[in-house]
Amino acid sequence: MRAFIASLLLVPLVLQAQIPGLEPEKDWELSGYVNYMMTGTLVDGGEDLLDNQVHNRLDFEYRFSSQLRFNASVRNRLFWGDSAQSELYREVIGFDPGYLDLTFNWGEGSDFFANTQFDRLYFDWHSDNYQGRVGRFRINWGMNTIWNPNDIFNSYSIYDVDYPERPGTDALYFTRKLGYASELNLAFSPSEDSELHSYSARYLFNVSNWDAQVIIGKSNLDFVIGAGLATDFAGASLKAESTLFSPTKDEWQTADGNVQSLTTSVVSSVELGYNFSGARNWMSTVALLHITEPQDVQNAIVFLNLPLTARTLSFTEFTAYADLGFDITPLNRIVFSGSYYDDDSFYIGVSSTHSLSNDWQLVAVAQRFDGASDSLFGQTPNTLIFANLGWNF
Repeated sequence: MRAFIASLLLVPLVLQAQIPGLEPEKDWELSGYVNYMMTGTLVDGGEDLLDNQVHNRLDFEYRFSSQLRFNASVRNRLFWGDSAQSELYREVIGFDPGYLDLTFNWGEGSDFFANTQFDRLYFDWHSDNYQGRVGRFRINWGMNTIWNPNDIFNSYSIYDVDYPERPGTDALYFTRKLGYASELNLAFSPSEDSELHSYSARYLFNVSNWDAQVIIGKSNLDFVIGAGLATDFAGASLKAESTLFSPTKDEWQTADGNVQSLTTSVVSSVELGYNFSGARNWMSTVALLHITEPQDVQNAIVFLNLPLTARTLSFTEFTAYADLGFDITPLNRIVFSGSYYDDDSFYIGVSSTHSLSNDWQLVAVAQRFDGASDSLFGQTPNTLIFANLGWNF
């Protein structure tokens, strides 16, 4: 723990020589942030939990030339509190789903542990019309902002409040620009099990102010074909995505020895966003998700902690979402959000982001998961409270 804290204290010493106008041109850049987050888990009729986390992120880039660069980003996190005493929690934090294991726990004690994860580690080459990339990075094929059925490589949870960068994937990536707002992308993501290799092609284009894309390939155990659309009109944005997942086999034996039946499923999402005029900068988004064959989930804790895929964005056939945000002051923004699942589970949340200075901000979040007594969230209703103080450099 002492070594972890000492490494954080050295960050300002590395940066203090960066005086605008005095430092020479350099081929590298280093940036990042340090934040402290306190989390309270209030379980109805159960034991409440209090957890703490110090999170340091470093983003490094080295430019060999105008066409070739190397990027590395690392997350260093120190956990202590009630959850840190759980071996299962430590295993979840230390798990790396990629082809390369770039996540590891270290400095463990009875009620604390540290974790380091490289979530970006890649070489990037580009010319006027071509780009190649190899390593760990984010492949962002989603057009929507809430649920992304087309984002077959890097899905994420809408309830995650501590990972704005979102996870990366180990892959080979190639891009060929074809013209205005038009390009062809090829991606290959390997797995230790050859049956779980993922590869896909995307064609992105623009027609009459509509951005459109078509994807085809294989994602883990599914052949996939999908499409997405996006456009703006009268201050509103309309976006839609849909992907067909067709299994490569009828069943699959999981790591714990259970046999899982595989079925064809179509995942679709449509969303509408609107930016209201006015000094308060009012913004709202509504979205609807439909899954023809939703996943079976044991309980809410499992669903909220499982690595999501574009196939498993929800546990019910229909899921609805809405949010509304506005500025209380030029330095403080509030966002209210909620989602409803057709098993009568629901989520409501509120977040406040306050800019303390150019480099400091304070974020507070409250999330409530509840529902009917026989619904997934209603079986274990709980409230999560987050307080996050961060410094960017």
